[in-house]
Amino acid sequence: QAWETARPDAFAKLDDGHLNNSLGSPVQADVYFPRLIVPFCGHIKGGMRPGKKVLVMGIVDLNPESFAISLTCGDSEDPPADVAIELKAVFTDRQLLRNSCISGERGEEQSAIPYFPFIPDQPFRVEILCEHPRFRVFVDGHQLFDFYHRVQTLSAIDTIKINGDLQITKLG
Repeated sequence: QAWETARPDAFAKLDDGHLNNSLGSPVQADVYFPRLIVPFCGHIKGGMRPGKKVLVMGIVDLNPESFAISLTCGDSEDPPADVAIELKAVFTDRQLLRNSCISGERGEEQSAIPYFPFIPDQPFRVEILCEHPRFRVFVDGHQLFDFYHRVQTLSAIDTIKINGDLQITKLG
């Protein structure tokens, strides 16, 4: 179910929710994002559930300050959507901060990691695996940390938001 877009204009979303590429053949994808432009907001079909994984591949900018990847319950700005998990890479401190924000209240921030995995001007692969009690986060194939669920209705977690100093090359 992984997919890549070489040309962001090669896909057109149809009314029935299925996709066609420029040649008219259907494309099956669990998670479909029309254009990988930062800041980015995309829909996760069916929301999260145990066993489901979100993949973000990209390249860190040359002189990054920070970037963030968030899984949220919808994309509402007012009131702001609940944030199930926000990963924020801060390059000045070499930290990978994790938090949630539910009903406008930020949770307790977590920052402990064995090492800082992101390098300026280098590609990366982040996998967020949803398990029953937690998200398990891998960077470049190495498990970096667990984040226990603060949003209990996993299927409500149906949006991914990405912003900051990076380019997205692939989502799945």
